[in-house]
Amino acid sequence: MKLALVTETFPPEINGVAMTFGVIARELGRRGQAVTVYRPNRSDLPGDAAHPEFREVPLPGLPLPGYPLLRLGLPAGGRLRRTWRADRPDLVHVATEGPLGASAVSAARALRIPVTSSFHTNFHAYTRHYGFAPLHRLALGWLRHVHNRTRRTFAPTPELCAELTGFGFRNLAVLSRGVDTRQFDPGRRSSLQRVAWGAAPADPVVFHAGRIAAEKNYPLLFRAFAAMRAANPRCQFVLVGDGPLRAGLQRAHPWASFTGFVPREELARHYASADIYVHASLTETFGNVLTEAMASGLAVAGFDYAAARQFVRHGENGLTVPCDRPAEFIAAAVRLATEAPLRARLGPAARAAVATQSWENVIGRFEADLAAAAAGCESPTSLDQTTPSAQSPAPVAPA
Repeated sequence: MKLALVTETFPPEINGVAMTFGVIARELGRRGQAVTVYRPNRSDLPGDAAHPEFREVPLPGLPLPGYPLLRLGLPAGGRLRRTWRADRPDLVHVATEGPLGASAVSAARALRIPVTSSFHTNFHAYTRHYGFAPLHRLALGWLRHVHNRTRRTFAPTPELCAELTGFGFRNLAVLSRGVDTRQFDPGRRSSLQRVAWGAAPADPVVFHAGRIAAEKNYPLLFRAFAAMRAANPRCQFVLVGDGPLRAGLQRAHPWASFTGFVPREELARHYASADIYVHASLTETFGNVLTEAMASGLAVAGFDYAAARQFVRHGENGLTVPCDRPAEFIAAAVRLATEAPLRARLGPAARAAVATQSWENVIGRFEADLAAAAAGCESPTSLDQTTPSAQSPAPVAPA
């Protein structure tokens, strides 16, 4: 299958969507698919080594206003139509809904090339965090318009598919997320890394990874950190990542360690060298960081939705609380900070819970779905073939 993958974020950018489609492009290429990735040019970031599994075509783009770490692809419909007339793909898959992604949908439809899409980011919810709340309905309408022009829209969980159906999105299917349990492994724990953080062997290290941005609910996260620190002054706090809020948070909380971005191999060591992962975000479509923390053997706490709903069994392999109970979220974080036997029990159980969530299985199902869409058939997978625990409907998480 000749596959054109269009995305406005891709490695070496560091975020969940970039990581996901970096893995998907690589693994589909390894399976013998001919993958070409169309993405905005990022000359300001160091590039990875050439990838034999897929080809990249850079297109014009601009820094996202207010968030220069991310790129906005410019419309490229004319160029894509010329390219695809000369070298016609069997399927176009659009991973992001920006100007580049929307123009790719139009180009594919104009050439009668089958086109599918993915819903990965709750951009309509982000409007509330960046001073554009009145545009919430407009943003949702734009997302629905883009996705409903494709043969199938993939979302990470059954609950998100149900939510999007309620918003008028059509032809939804699940593209879950895998976790590389060979990379994210408790065996990567490093005493030298802990010493670098200033943590003694018995000190609980509380870890967090992700974009340091308004939509990630950092006010609540730091309220939880403060309560943990008050309950157990031996706690150490490490945050990996970067974003618009980093400088302000770093000034306000000098007792926490902000590392900035770290290479992925080092990231696995950072996870494994910690003890606790606290996930406060309520705008995730999945939350790769949570499953990476679980694979690394950390005791986790988070809200009961997205990845946490799919994989965490409260009290068995982690702690979850309802989405509208911030006080209970803080209390769960304090439990992890103060109850060493609980941490010791939850960590190995968390690892076991995601042990079978391999990228190989996830991408195998996605490959079959894409082949069916390219052939004009119904998808061979369906919502009832996902993890059984993910089946119960969930309330929409407040942004």
